[in-house]
Amino acid sequence: MKIGLYAKKIGMTRIFQEDGKAETVTVLKMDPSVVLQVKTQSKDGYSAIQLGYGVKKDKNTNKAQKGLFSKVGVDSKRYVYEVRAGSDVEGIEPGDMLGVDNFASGEHVDIKGKSIGKGFQGVMKRHNFSGGRGSHGDSTGRRTGSIGQCATPSRVFPGKRGPGRMGGTQITVQNLRIVDIDSENQLLLIAGSVPGPKNNVLEVSVSLKKGQDKDLNVTKKTAKEETKPELKTEEPVVIASDAADENNTDNNANE
Repeated sequence: MKIGLYAKKIGMTRIFQEDGKAETVTVLKMDPSVVLQVKTQSKDGYSAIQLGYGVKKDKNTNKAQKGLFSKVGVDSKRYVYEVRAGSDVEGIEPGDMLGVDNFASGEHVDIKGKSIGKGFQGVMKRHNFSGGRGSHGDSTGRRTGSIGQCATPSRVFPGKRGPGRMGGTQITVQNLRIVDIDSENQLLLIAGSVPGPKNNVLEVSVSLKKGQDKDLNVTKKTAKEETKPELKTEEPVVIASDAADENNTDNNANE
């Protein structure tokens, strides 16, 4: 199964390999995603796993989602997403966890996320146009220039490159290599750069071109053990006056 899990971009750094070479990596924090619902072919018409990621305040959660979270027994999640699972959903139950254990060092992944928004940009930055000459007397500068014909066809063809909004769109970077995994801190070290700024939430999935199907590594939900209160056994209290009366009664009987 080629499943995709959510992770947060922490930033970029570099690490040194055993041969002394430095490698630039991006650090991703992949907190475990909780299985909220398992959809099957017989019941829902398709096989998928519904997951929850991140933390969200209860006051910002609607009643429908509160019912879903309370049914599983987890806190409110900021992101609820689905991944197609084929026929490999057997054995997976609501409350199970999926995390970095589903990836391995040296494996290739595809990372999907929203790129950094650049705002409104011109053709030189947006489309890598060369612009006008930089010599004396040139008035073109960084302008677009002519974009169409005359009376025929009297219009601009669709798809003509020009100034406009740049960035802020969903993109996918393929075949990125996992350099190392820190299972204790739930960190992935990815070779190269990934879309978006810091704290951007990304979807990390096994590479479509270089990856291979494999079984999921699921952390089962641990049931809370019910602790019964211990019953306190109280010892009978002997009152001094009662004990004295019993002694007097015994002495009178002996006399």
